[in-house]
Amino acid sequence: MKIAVVGTGYVGLVSGTCFAETGIEVTCIDIDNQKIENLKKGVMPIYEPGLEELVLRNTEKGRINFTTNISEGIKDCEAIFIAVGTPPGEDGSADLKYVLAVARAIGENMQNYTVVVTKSTVPVGTSEKVKKAVAEALVKRDSSLEFDVASNPEFLKEGAAIDDFLKPDRIVVGIESKKAEDIMRKLYKPFLMNGHPILFMDIRSSEMTKYAANSMLATKISFMNDVANLCELVGADVNMVRKGIGSDARIGHRFIYPGVGYGGSCFPKDVKALIRTAKEYGYEMQVLDAVESVNEKQKSVLFNKITHHFGNDLSGKTFAMWGLSFKPKTDDMREAPSLVIIDSILKAGGKVKAYDPVAIHEAKKMIGDIITYTKDEYEALIDVDALLLVTEWPEFRSPNYTVMGKLMKTKLIFDGRNVYDVAEMKEIGFDYHCIGINTVSAEVLQ
Repeated sequence: MKIAVVGTGYVGLVSGTCFAETGIEVTCIDIDNQKIENLKKGVMPIYEPGLEELVLRNTEKGRINFTTNISEGIKDCEAIFIAVGTPPGEDGSADLKYVLAVARAIGENMQNYTVVVTKSTVPVGTSEKVKKAVAEALVKRDSSLEFDVASNPEFLKEGAAIDDFLKPDRIVVGIESKKAEDIMRKLYKPFLMNGHPILFMDIRSSEMTKYAANSMLATKISFMNDVANLCELVGADVNMVRKGIGSDARIGHRFIYPGVGYGGSCFPKDVKALIRTAKEYGYEMQVLDAVESVNEKQKSVLFNKITHHFGNDLSGKTFAMWGLSFKPKTDDMREAPSLVIIDSILKAGGKVKAYDPVAIHEAKKMIGDIITYTKDEYEALIDVDALLLVTEWPEFRSPNYTVMGKLMKTKLIFDGRNVYDVAEMKEIGFDYHCIGINTVSAEVLQ
C-alpha cells in the first residue's frame, strides 16, 4: 500500500514514520526544502523520543522518502494525509489556509482515485471545505477523477507520540463512503491485529471528537488547579485530595496533577477553537470559557508567590529556572508557562538563569538572549535567590540537595509541579513553596 503525508511537522512526521514502520510505502511532502533535505540526511526538525531511530531505519529500508514535489509524491497513492499546521487566529479560530492550499494542490496533481484525509486538527465542517477545494481544482483541469474525503484526527501526546501511534487507545475515522472505509481499514489493519479499536463515524462527529477530547483533558487540568488554589486557602493538601478523588474509577488519576497551567500546541489552541466554533453557531461554551480563564491565571500563580515573598520590585534578584518546555520529553515551547513567568520576572526587574535538557534552542528562537542559559541544572543555581521548578523533567526529581544548598544564595524553592516532598524540604532546611499545599491568603493567588 502506498500513501502520502503532506506536512512534516509534529503530526505529519510521526504519522508517516509510524505508518512506514508497519510496512506501508510512505512519501512525506513539505514545501520547506531545507527541512526535506535535512530529513533525507536524518536530521530531525523536532525532538520526540524514538522518532529519529524510526526515521533512519525506515529510510534505510526504503519505506519512507521525502520530497517537495507534490505531483510525484502523491502518484499512485491510495490515501493522502493533510497534516499541515492550523495556527490560531486572533479570534481563536483555526487558520485553514494551509489545509485548503494542500487540498487545491492535491486536486491539481492527483492522477487516480484516492482518499484525501485530514489529519490536522480542524474545526467541524473543514472536510467539506477540503472536498470543495479538491473538486474545484479538478474542474479547472476538466477532470472527472473520483475521490473521497475522510477525517482521521490524531491523539498523540508529545513525548510519547510513537507509542501513542503504534499502540493507540482508539483510532477514529470519519468517512462518507464504503470505498473510503475499506481503504482506511486496510491502512490500519496492522494496528487492528493487536486489538486496538477503530471507530468509524460520520466526518463531522470525528472532527468534533478531537476537540472534545482535548477540551475535556484541559478541563480536568484547570479544575484541579482551581481546587489546588482553594486547598491553599483552606489549609488542605491537594496531593491528598488528588489521591482521594483519583481513586474514584469515574475520575481516575490522569490529568489531575496541579501545576502552573497547561501549554503546548494542542490544548490552548483547541480550547480556543471550540469556543470560537460555538460562537459561530450562537452558543456559549461556559465551561470552556472558565477552563481557559483559569489556565491563564494559573500561569501567574508561581510569580505571585515570588512577589509575595520578595515584594513587587525584584531588582537585584536572580532566579534559576529548571525547565522551559511546556512538558517533559519535548522541546515544544508554544504557550509554555515558563514564558509567562520569565516575562513577569523581567518586567519586575529580576534576572533569570535557565536550564532545560532539550528546549534551550527553542527558547532562544522565541525569546533570544533576554535570559541566561546554562549547560546543566546546577550551573543555573550559582548565587541565585531562588529556584523555580517549572517543567517536571525526570532528572530534576532527585537532585543533590547538599550541592544545591551550597550553590544557592538562599535555600528557597518555588515548585510549580509539586515534585518535592514538603516535610523533607523542611527537614533539610529549604524554604519550600508549591501548589495547593501551604496555606496562603487569597491575594497571593490572584
